[in-house]
Amino acid sequence: MKRQCGILFPVFSLPSAFGIGCFSKEAYDFIDFLSRSGQSYWQVLPLGPTGFGDSPYQPVSAFAGNQNYVDLRTLIDEGLLNEDAVRSLDFGRDQERVDYGALYTNRGKALRMAYQKFRERLLSSSGAQTLSEKSLYERYEEFCEKESYWLEDYCLYCALKEKFEGKSWLDWDDDFRNRKKEALDKARKELKDEIAFFCFVQFVFFTQWEKLHCYARERGIQFIGDVPFYVSMDSADTWSHPEVFKFDRDRRPEYIAGCPPDAFSKTGQLWGNPVYAWEKERKKHYSWWIERIRANAALFDILRIDHFHGFASYYEIPYGEETAEKGTMKKGPGMDFFREMKESLGDIPMIAEDLGTITPENEKLLKDSGYPGMKVLQYAFDGSESSWYLTYQHPFHCVVYTGTHDNTTILDWVEHASNHDRDFARKFIHSENTDYGTFVWDFIREAYRSPADTCIVPLQDYLVKGREARINTPGSQGSNWQWRLPPNYLSEALSDSIRSLAQIYGRLPKADPGEVTAEEGECEEKECR
Repeated sequence: MKRQCGILFPVFSLPSAFGIGCFSKEAYDFIDFLSRSGQSYWQVLPLGPTGFGDSPYQPVSAFAGNQNYVDLRTLIDEGLLNEDAVRSLDFGRDQERVDYGALYTNRGKALRMAYQKFRERLLSSSGAQTLSEKSLYERYEEFCEKESYWLEDYCLYCALKEKFEGKSWLDWDDDFRNRKKEALDKARKELKDEIAFFCFVQFVFFTQWEKLHCYARERGIQFIGDVPFYVSMDSADTWSHPEVFKFDRDRRPEYIAGCPPDAFSKTGQLWGNPVYAWEKERKKHYSWWIERIRANAALFDILRIDHFHGFASYYEIPYGEETAEKGTMKKGPGMDFFREMKESLGDIPMIAEDLGTITPENEKLLKDSGYPGMKVLQYAFDGSESSWYLTYQHPFHCVVYTGTHDNTTILDWVEHASNHDRDFARKFIHSENTDYGTFVWDFIREAYRSPADTCIVPLQDYLVKGREARINTPGSQGSNWQWRLPPNYLSEALSDSIRSLAQIYGRLPKADPGEVTAEEGECEEKECR
């Protein structure tokens, strides 16, 4: 990776008129902001549909897109939605927080209205169809065929979940839980329209994302996308591919993921995710995982693999245990998986999320894989004063962050750090000014100064936001994944300041963003915006 920089900013945190950030004009405006600011990357969190708790790291599908990110304004402009009808729906009143309850109730209503209009167009007589509508139908059919590996099962799963009033598939009637052919064939007929609705939503999601991604490429911006290591226990993947996970013959989980007891938790942590049956996957050349990586590589330019350590070793706890104390460490697939992946997919740019406990096995896997790891500067300042996260410890081949979505903001960190850690940080980054706002920018400057090839800074740190802008507090519930940027908040002055850092520390894009490659030239024909 070249010496470059980018901004970490979840899609849901974008401003928009419909309660949550989405693929709207504000997303395109943010890409323009990145380009003006001398950035090369927009790092986003996983884009998959979420379940209970709204965490993008507990996806209910490893392949599908989150319907909340569909831009309703685009559907209005395309004539699939009536603006007055959409405006009558409540998507939440707070411009700085996502109201997932309101979205759950009303987002689906809006999309169903759009689907009905879409369906009417496709069912209209062929003589009345316009060329554009025929093209729309053809694109829809092509999408359904192209994504058939996961789309059919995902849409059937969603339709059945509604039929069973939101229950986990583990609690469905046995014929459906065990995927009896006769039961599923009957459901496909009875729920045909519901299944088609969920296909429509995915078609719109990926169509809008492709246009946004195209627009980013034209402006020299690449997307770094997160790939969660685990999926939710109640997910389309566990239901449709139980052989990938450690389930018994009755399709009941035998083990769940977590972490062992440590200084932070005497009884360990129960994450609740199903663990992978790696030996079975190895015999099938990791086919499900290969398809998952293939799908994400098509979605993003660079993949950040969450919980990279899980490929070296993982902790499994017998299903039904109330604590993680009786768990066992197991070996992951290691380099065998990555060799298979490379053979099937070629070289895919990746970042390894290698945070947490470092073991010889973890270090060896990172080295053997050749992927850059992560250095979080916020972790550098502790009592030891010799942390491997200090910038003089950074190798060239890594990605430095001031913090991640799991960290608090730098302003909140310095306000609540111990006197020792704060004083050490001040001395290390040459920030003797007592003003905390100045400290935050000095902290960012230290990250830019790192030898690391790539520097990623959360947008909240540039804005000198406090605890109110924290994205996630691990182990907590109730206020995560909600922060949103107020409208019209990003200024030219901020863009100039960020660009100045990129210029001073040699992180400006090496290629002229105005140059359009052959691949990017194709974007112009698709009318990206």
